Amino acid sequence: MAVYVQQNQSRRMAVFGAIVGFHLLLVYGLVSGLARKVVEVVAPPLVTDIIEEIKPEDKPPPPPPPQMERPPVQVPPPDVVIDIPMESSTSAISNVTDKAVAPPAPPAPVVVASSPAKIGRMPSSEDYYPAASKRAEEQGSTTVKVCVDSKGKIIGNPAVVTSSGFERLDEGAVKLARAGRYQPGTSGGQPQAESCVSFRVKFEIK
Repeated sequence: MAVYVQQNQSRRMAVFGAIVGFHLLLVYGLVSGLARKVVEVVAPPLVTDIIEEIKPEDKPPPPPPPQMERPPVQVPPPDVVIDIPMESSTSAISNVTDKAVAPPAPPAPVVVASSPAKIGRMPSSEDYYPAASKRAEEQGSTTVKVCVDSKGKIIGNPAVVTSSGFERLDEGAVKLARAGRYQPGTSGGQPQAESCVSFRVKFEIK
């Protein structure tokens, strides 16, 4: 039993001595640079090379396309013939006459356009047919003349130019003419101070 205990202690001392010796060797290696050599062997240093970037070469531009020569366009001359009058080479004066030249004719007188008076509105002759003439069955036509001023207003009394043959019918025609509306005559586009118009008034039993 005592021998077995001594053997275990001897083993423990041997293991302890081995551990201490390993640590001493490790410390010695670190101090002497052995560890750095081991690291260099295990992991060699990285080597970096600078690679120059290769720039692409500038290629020359492609040549321009060949230009085709176009034939000139020929325009045919127009078929136009111009007759150039030939000048006479003679120096003689032609058309010489001894007759006296007649003076120019005087200008024609200016004719100013004019128009007579016009009837604007006229009432019905039935409204001015005398009742006594109807009962007596008097019928006929009376021509009346009316003169107006520049505004179409009647000047004086209408005049009987041609009688109907019945005094009462003539009086009815004058009354009808006085109730009418008229437009003045014009001269050169301007209303005349006095212009006249004649018209016929017919009385007829219907």
